[in-house]
Amino acid sequence: MVEQKIKLDDAPLNKFHFKMAGLTFGAHFNDGYVLGLIGMALTVITPQMGLTPFWVGLIGSSALIGLFLGSLFLGWISDYIGRQKIFVTSFLIITAASFMQLFVHNAMELFILRVLIGIGLGGDYSVGHTMLAEFLPRKHRGALLGSFSVIWTFGYVTASVLGYYFIDSSPNAWRWMLASAAIPAFAILLLRMGTPESPRWLINKGRIEDAREIVKKYVGPNIVLDDETPVTKTNSSFAVLFSKKFRKRTAFNSLFFICLVIPYFAIYTFLPTILESMGLKQGFGTDLLLNALLVVGAVLGIWFTIKFSRRGFLISSFIILSASLFVLSVLPSSATIFIIIAFAIFTLILSAASNLVGVFPAESFPTEVRSSGVGFATAMSRLGSAVGTFLLPITLSSFGMLPTMLSLTAVLVIGSIVSIAWAPETKELTLSEAGGSEQKTSKTSYSV
Repeated sequence: MVEQKIKLDDAPLNKFHFKMAGLTFGAHFNDGYVLGLIGMALTVITPQMGLTPFWVGLIGSSALIGLFLGSLFLGWISDYIGRQKIFVTSFLIITAASFMQLFVHNAMELFILRVLIGIGLGGDYSVGHTMLAEFLPRKHRGALLGSFSVIWTFGYVTASVLGYYFIDSSPNAWRWMLASAAIPAFAILLLRMGTPESPRWLINKGRIEDAREIVKKYVGPNIVLDDETPVTKTNSSFAVLFSKKFRKRTAFNSLFFICLVIPYFAIYTFLPTILESMGLKQGFGTDLLLNALLVVGAVLGIWFTIKFSRRGFLISSFIILSASLFVLSVLPSSATIFIIIAFAIFTLILSAASNLVGVFPAESFPTEVRSSGVGFATAMSRLGSAVGTFLLPITLSSFGMLPTMLSLTAVLVIGSIVSIAWAPETKELTLSEAGGSEQKTSKTSYSV
């Protein structure tokens, strides 16, 4: 009896898929942990080092600046030298730079190390999502790619809880907290050694037999490649991203990503300051409520990703976020109950919608530019986040809460408009179809 052959895009999930998902999710836990620690640490570092609002904003945004650089350049490099090399190297950088935070003496040293951490995380964002997408069957791709938001949130919440309990335990507690990120990073580094190269990348380099062997060994002996035709490229990855064929999907993925993460990082990096400005008492109860909503929202986002269309989920999220943040902006500080309700809705939906930043970019680009496309969209989002996080303490001190929050609301409104105009429907596409000239937008074609 001849064994039935199954295409890679339709393969059943196995232990290897879950291992790759775990290694990718581990990176997102580390990312949430790194970014969650700095907000709490800055409450102690600022008086110790006498930081001005300029340096508070710069250090708060430092990892995001590095994420911009790492996503942009390491993602591009991986399209040429391979996914697996960057998959390992990124965590070598993160581990070393995280540990060195234990020995910083001034703001500049801390800034440089956190930029390096961000570079490693940025490279992993572009390559980790790409590696996982290129191995996963399409039936489960959306749920697993979107699940990273849950793990990121757990990392962020873990950092917040540890920070709340230990930040005041000693004058140097912030050093140990920041350096503790090296522990999960080193564990991930060890586990990533020996992982295989993406078979889709190997096909694109003409290494068909190597790709077949990897699929046979790790996915199953009866699994075959969807397409064994390498794509010949004459331009660089970035030039292709801005070609007539891909420029609209490059613009959409960059802009929607930017508009989601600017409010996220700007508000939650400086959450104690924001809550105080709104008249809400900062304490463990408040932190616990908001952190619980972040986790619940992230889990809810997985279900939304499975249940609803990608496009509908994104558009409705932006509309709800815009409305809830506008309400937060204009409510008087005496309206405590309504502020809490609006903040809860905002937190829940923002966390849920964040699942889509791991899904849309990976499903929008073909293999030859997928890592560059994911990397570019991530880079643009982190550049926007870095600018927003850097400016927030300055605008709060210079202009006050109302103009600052209305500015962030305007960002979400732009995200709504971009999504309504350009968001494709990628839910039923195979990765091979992601390279085609058209993607579905609602019931009409989306030609790029």
